[in-house]
Amino acid sequence: MKPVAISCGEPAGVGPEIAVAAWRALKDEMPMVWIGDPNHLPRGTQVNVITDTATLSPDRFNVMARDFGPPVRPGDPVAAHAHGVIAAITDGVDMVQKGAASALCTAPIHKAALIDGADFAYPGHTEFLAALAHVDRVVMMLACAALRVVPATIHIPLADVPRALTASLLTDTILITHAALRKDFGIDAPRIAIAGLNPHAGEDGKIGQEEIDMIRPVMTALRAQGFDLIGPGSADTMFHAKARAGYDAAICMYHDQALIPIKTIDFAGGVNVTLGLPFIRTSPDHGTAFDIAGKGIADPTSMIAALRMAAQMARQRG
Repeated sequence: MKPVAISCGEPAGVGPEIAVAAWRALKDEMPMVWIGDPNHLPRGTQVNVITDTATLSPDRFNVMARDFGPPVRPGDPVAAHAHGVIAAITDGVDMVQKGAASALCTAPIHKAALIDGADFAYPGHTEFLAALAHVDRVVMMLACAALRVVPATIHIPLADVPRALTASLLTDTILITHAALRKDFGIDAPRIAIAGLNPHAGEDGKIGQEEIDMIRPVMTALRAQGFDLIGPGSADTMFHAKARAGYDAAICMYHDQALIPIKTIDFAGGVNVTLGLPFIRTSPDHGTAFDIAGKGIADPTSMIAALRMAAQMARQRG
């Protein structure tokens, strides 16, 4: 298979060291290439600098080298690195779109540094990747071995969720999730559980009307088209082991409703997957971890899981 491209993320965070640790764990399973400044890698890393993926080394860390300018200080982001971080993402997208890489795995970024150094105009990776791919709507999935979960609304204040949660948004979220479960995860007939917005899924309108006015009608319309949808359910009863066995993915109405269960079930092994892009993108489900950057103690489990999932999705797509 073509290599998985890894964009370097924030150089002052744990991204460079967990990329190298993940490569050491996976180099016999899959090819990969890292895009970034080799000067930011842990000391002693055996590097193979390449200009294209035809010259990959099986026993050295393959790097598409970029010069980020000022030296890196672990735990202390430098605004001058912002353009390099953004370019690494753009280069990774270009590689997958041209077929030089099978998937893109992105290391965590630090949005404040990107804003300060490059006037970065996007809330995060997901929105930037959608813009690069010219896609109007994408979906964020968090996945681990025990659970796949999708928040319909993401990084907005809780007070804004009822207004943002429209029938169009929920319909698109279900459609994109359903298509990805079939295409990327090999599930021929996906079962999708839908959470209610309110406690007890509104309790027949006594604790809120959104389930009656919008969520149920969307589900009824899609069920008529053959979709296997469960709910709307009370979110506090959806994530124990027996409940999880009844569906392939759960769609929640807001960020914490989705992320709390998966981070409780598998904090280290969760993977962020962007659905709805024309290429595969995964990412470790954690941030830059400035407090431990450069100390050699960062846990690469989520990066390993993200790379494995990217390769599995690429194989599923053929």
